[in-house]
Order: sequence, then structure tokens, then C-alpha cells
Amino acid sequence: MHMGRKLSLLRALDLHSTVKGADFPDLINVTIEDLENGLTYLARIAQVNPILHAINEVNPDALAIAAELDAMRTQGKTLGPLHGIPIIVKDNIATADKMNNTAGSYALVGAKVPRDSTIAAKLRQAGAIILAKANLSQWANYRSNNSTNGWSAYGGQVTAAYYPNMDPSGSSSGSGVASSIGLALAALGTETSGSIVSPSQRGNLVGVKPTVGLTSRYLVVPISSHQDTIGPMARTVKDAAIILQAIAGRDSYDNYTSAIPNNGKVPNYVAALKKSALKGARLGIPYNTLSTTASAVEMAAFYDAVKTMQDAGAQVVAANFTVPNPRTSSIVLGADFVSDLAAYLSQLTHNPHDLHTLEDVRNFTQAFQPEMYPDRNTAQWDAALALGYNNTDIRFWQELQKNYYWGGEGGLLGAIERNKLDAVIMLTSQAAGRAAIQGAPIVTVPLGFFPATWNVTRNTRGLVQLGPNIPFGLSFLGSKFSEEKLLALAYAFEQKTLVRAKGPKPYIVPNIELGDIAGF
Repeated sequence: MHMGRKLSLLRALDLHSTVKGADFPDLINVTIEDLENGLTYLARIAQVNPILHAINEVNPDALAIAAELDAMRTQGKTLGPLHGIPIIVKDNIATADKMNNTAGSYALVGAKVPRDSTIAAKLRQAGAIILAKANLSQWANYRSNNSTNGWSAYGGQVTAAYYPNMDPSGSSSGSGVASSIGLALAALGTETSGSIVSPSQRGNLVGVKPTVGLTSRYLVVPISSHQDTIGPMARTVKDAAIILQAIAGRDSYDNYTSAIPNNGKVPNYVAALKKSALKGARLGIPYNTLSTTASAVEMAAFYDAVKTMQDAGAQVVAANFTVPNPRTSSIVLGADFVSDLAAYLSQLTHNPHDLHTLEDVRNFTQAFQPEMYPDRNTAQWDAALALGYNNTDIRFWQELQKNYYWGGEGGLLGAIERNKLDAVIMLTSQAAGRAAIQGAPIVTVPLGFFPATWNVTRNTRGLVQLGPNIPFGLSFLGSKFSEEKLLALAYAFEQKTLVRAKGPKPYIVPNIELGDIAGF
């Protein structure tokens, strides 16, 4: 790992000192409204990261930034609810500071960007401390067909915190683990199809996958300009809404953000959070797409959730998809990646390995031993390059139209429009693909846990796929730019059920708390 030299200052601290009589909140449950001293998080990262590999590197300037923000506060000035709040970002969201932006690959170690990504800049403008970069499935899970969720050459294998050697899901694996056990207040992830909502459910978290274009992708290592988006992974809906408020909005560097309605005015997501939001809501279930692979435990929890929402005044109706089992096109991601990766590389102000195309990156990866090729192959890149064209070709456009139909009239958006729905509800494990191909939003919330007696199943590399106490989630899916409504529904459900607080705790949690550091 690449952590030890970054955390040497902590060795000078007596990490177990306390301030007697002070009442400090538990950092696994703390919210933005509770938090006053976030630097305890550095010690928590140092304590568990050798086991979980959730963090690739911490910000060496975090303490100095915190001191500046504290000084600002003492002068009576704050930048908003995120002022002084530590946030971890996925290691494909560029920051123009002393941290790398690697996407988990040595190909990008040492590379420099001309400025902060728009997302990083917005966090700083809101007063957040960008505390660290989270490990991820390398290249956001777009390299190999024989790798594992959460593995990257640069950061190693992330494991989740609810069972030893647990598959964290991906690709925002480290972000999910970091948020789930309080290595920061919350984290940012990126999603192309499932990469926020899936690791969020594995971490018993709220995850918001925004509409493509609500949050800027400028200087975020891409897969697909048609599907990529950035969103929060937090422990409460309210925290997620506060963070989304800070990072959403138009950006001249990303023309997809010009589609934000109301002349780019972002709704007040926090004000929309009402415990009564389910009353009168019209929710749809696409019964003809409910997966037969879902366990009885998940389905029972799903139908219990439906009853809870009905009891709260929601109307739940059948809302089947007209194309229940589409074959979504892999060509869209492949052709987009050829174009979009080259566009990202062209913006680097320092490109240490002189990489400009996907073919360059593939050659580096196959030749550089720490990249673990061919044990972790390059099959997805091989297929993308074998197309022989990028996303400017008519053949790409034809494939994209298929996806738009399968996610539109034939799928999610068609079901919402025909049935006049506020949202579609699905198990999170089944939700991602239908929204992804249309760039539509999802909010996932905790729904339940596998029983303590559940048999352990592992993948071919030994990661635990399912087992005792592993969490799963419920998703609210909506039409484009309907985050305000989805967050309100998710909040009302969260407040009715309080699943996160009632369920099993992670098997590993740092034991350093605010009171241990507050005396310094």
C-alpha cells in the first residue's frame, strides 16, 4: 500500500487519549450535523486500511486545510453545511494537489491535471476537506473479464467490512467501505452501471446515482460519456442530499450538464426531505423483470418494504417493462471508452508514460509487471479496440439507439410515463442496468441483511459473495432529473424503517473516536 509515509505524523500522537466527561458521537453513525472534529478519521484509516485496502492515499495537506477552515469558523464565517467535513473521493476523480489520480493503475501514477476536477472544486468551495482517495476496481471495472470487484494494481484488493474477505462490489469499492465504517463522513463514487448503488448496498449505505449530466464528469477518468455519473455514498439520506446539493450543477467543461432543467437551477434537495413523502406517491413494480435469482430473504424483505410504503400512504401498482430482458449493447461502452479515455489523457499536463490512446494504455498494462497481466487480463479493452471505431461512427449511434429504447419506451422511462409513476421500486441488486442505459437516476437505501446462519459462498478468487449479516438494499428509480423526488421517497422510507441502525454491525470497525483526538 501507499499509506505509511503519508501518516507518519500520526505516530507522534497518543491516539488513545481522551477528554474526560465529553460526549462525542460514534463515528460509524455520525452525521454532518454532529461532526465538529474530523481529523480522527486519519487515525481510523491508519488502523484498518492494512486489512481492508479501502484507501489508496491520504491528502498530506488535510491538517493544514482543516486548520484554515477552523480559523475561518472562529472568525464567524462558514461555507455551508460541509464546512470542515472530511470527504473521501474515488481515485478516478482528479484533484490538482499532492494526491495522485490513478484509476487504480500505475499508468497514471505521477500524472498531473491542469486543475481540480469540477467535482473536487465544488467540494472545496463548499468547505469540505478532501481527505483521501479511495481504492476502486481498476479503471472502474473496465479492463478485465477475470478480475475481482475492488482489485486494482495500485491499491490491492478492497474487502468489505460486514464479513471477512467479503466482496465489496464495485467499482466504487473503497468509497463504499470507507463510508460504511466511518473512515470519513461520506465518500464520492462514480457509476457507469451499478458502481455506486451496488457497493452502497454492500456497505449498508445510501447511494445516489444521479442523472447523467447532473454532476460534471470533467477530469474524472471515464468509461462512457453517455453513462458515467458521480454521486454520494453516505450513511443517511440527509447527508447524501447535502453532498449532492454541493456537487450538482452546470459546468462549461461538460456539455451534458446543460440539460439540467430550469435554466440549470438545482433543487433544494434537503428541503424536499419529508417524513410524509410516501403519502400519495405512486410507485411501480416491474414484476416481469424481478429476477428469479434473488434469494427468498431479499424478496421477503422487498415485499415487507412494499407493505411499509403502502401503510405510509403510497399507491403501489404493476408497471411492467415492455422489453423484460433486453440484450444491452457492450459496443456503447467500448466505443465510448476509446474516445473518452483519449480525451482525458489529452488534458494531462504531465503524462509520465506518454500514454495517449487506449492502445497505449493496453501496451503499458501488458508490459508493466505490477499490473498483474495476464492473471488479470485486458479482455474488455481488447474487445473495444477490436471494434475498429469509436463513438463518432454511425455503428455506435445505431447501438446507442437500441440502449435508449430498452431503457426508454421498452423499459424504465416507458413504465414511468405510461403508469404516471413517481418512481419504480426494485431490489438494488436488480436495479442498475435499466437506469444506466438511459442515464436515469437511482437512490438506494438499506433494506435488510442476510441471516446470521446464511451459508458462505465464494467466487473463484475466494472473495465472499454472500454470507452471514451481509447487507442488501432497496432502490428508487426515476425519470431524468427526478432526484428531488427520489430522495424524498428514500428519506421517508429510511425514517420509517431505520434499517441501518437496527441491523448487524460490521465485523471490523476502527475503535478510535472523536474523544480520543479532541484533546489535541
